[in-house]
Amino acid sequence: MDGYAVMATSGTKGARLWVAGEQPAGRDKQLRIAPGEAIRIFTGAPVPAGADAIVMQEDVTRDGDAIVINTGVGAGEFIRRRGCDLAEGQRILAKGERLRSATIALLASQGIADVAVGAEVNAAIISTGDELVKPGGKLDPGQIYESNSALLNALLQRCGAAVNSAEHCHDERESLLHTIERGTKSDILIISGGVSVGEHDLVKDALRELGAQIEIWRVAIKPGKPFLFGNIDECAVFGLPGNPVSAFVTFLQFVRPSILKMMGATNLDLPELPAKLAVDLTNEGDRAHYIRGKLEQGTFTPVGRQESHALFGLSRSNALLRLDLGQSLKADEIVDVEIWNW
Repeated sequence: MDGYAVMATSGTKGARLWVAGEQPAGRDKQLRIAPGEAIRIFTGAPVPAGADAIVMQEDVTRDGDAIVINTGVGAGEFIRRRGCDLAEGQRILAKGERLRSATIALLASQGIADVAVGAEVNAAIISTGDELVKPGGKLDPGQIYESNSALLNALLQRCGAAVNSAEHCHDERESLLHTIERGTKSDILIISGGVSVGEHDLVKDALRELGAQIEIWRVAIKPGKPFLFGNIDECAVFGLPGNPVSAFVTFLQFVRPSILKMMGATNLDLPELPAKLAVDLTNEGDRAHYIRGKLEQGTFTPVGRQESHALFGLSRSNALLRLDLGQSLKADEIVDVEIWNW
């Protein structure tokens, strides 16, 4: 605080103290006070020897070379002790922790100008399907606008990954092979659509033809069963469902933690918060179900149609609730929900 450094024992209400000097913020002038004295001081200044309290300038009356204290002063008031926030030898950051704005300020406050960070991850996106048209184009009967590239691009950037390319490929084998080959120049390749078992789902065969080692083929979650993971040389390949909500959920559950691990992070999970459930919920299906909903003022409410194509409800949501196989929950129960606005 701007004010006067004093000895608390001299700082009784009505006391008159002689102002023996001035200590601005910056270089320590090595001042010292004796009983009955005060030192004019400013925010951020080193405390003069002998002083154990600061009285604010608003709480004194200046009278020439002296001040009159208008309120009682307690020892330690408005003084920040050396080591009260950080002490010598204290760990302030560990390998794998995310650098947030406050973390960067913390490093700078300790004189640290440079730190080694995890590897940058770059990604390529391929959307597939003859029924898809780029936004802004003309739709023919039976066609829809392609939205997964925009969705995945935003999610990748939110993770801190660099997007090298985003291409659309029709359901044609040769074209798909060439597009995948280009995509494997990145650290990760995300292919949306074409990973199911229909006659026009060509991705799995194309990957194998290019020498891919496929590790995972389908997962027991809803939405998101048609999911693929493998690698071609040094490129990690993720095949996501074509339905946009399915692509969204599988990205958060599988792609996001993989990217963070490649970057060197140790905490790979989405943030979780406890919430009161607004309605009864039961999972009578054959897979764990990720319910999309809105967490607001401590209450989680499912939003919109819980179907794999329903982007409008997803756009109004900010949290996921995992409902395990056969699980039933009652309204007002406390549940843990995942927040994706990380």
